[in-house]
Amino acid sequence: MIKLKNLAWLAVPVLLIQGCAPAVVGGAATGAAVAYDRRTTGTVIDDQGIEFKAAYALFDNKEIYDQSHINVTSFNGVVLLTGETPSESLKQKATAEVKQIPKVRRIHNELAIAAPSALPSRSTDTWITSKIKAKMATDEHIDPFHIKVVTERGIVYLLGLVSRAEAQQAVNLVTNTAGVQRVVKIFEYTD
Repeated sequence: MIKLKNLAWLAVPVLLIQGCAPAVVGGAATGAAVAYDRRTTGTVIDDQGIEFKAAYALFDNKEIYDQSHINVTSFNGVVLLTGETPSESLKQKATAEVKQIPKVRRIHNELAIAAPSALPSRSTDTWITSKIKAKMATDEHIDPFHIKVVTERGIVYLLGLVSRAEAQQAVNLVTNTAGVQRVVKIFEYTD
């Protein structure tokens, strides 16, 4: 007769295997997106590393973290800082923290000097981004894999490696989306 304790140990590998399926599927989806990206695989990995290191550096700086709401987006080594911080001094400190990270080529500090935004405002921004991505997915002239969309306080930031025609099509699409206050292009052009 198998003791209950031994039975539990036999169940562990089964539970671990079940946890692998989402990881494998998620990894495959990420791999497909990387294969389709105009950036090199190394650059995609570098961008993810930049975002992680920048978020950690901002979190580690308690003066910035305790008073600010900051989002970090990196695309091809170009970093976009969005959100809110209460002073110009903290805005500059955020830039200084990110500037120290290897492989950062340029920083666009779009932090607003304001109190951190409330959850309803952030939810509205998420909704705007979702609408834009859905529109891009159905537009035959725009490839949503080549453009990163970030929305903060109704301002839409567009990053990516695109042709000038793709950029113009994306701007036209975003401009005609409800809730968009302004569009900021942070594109790098392929032509």
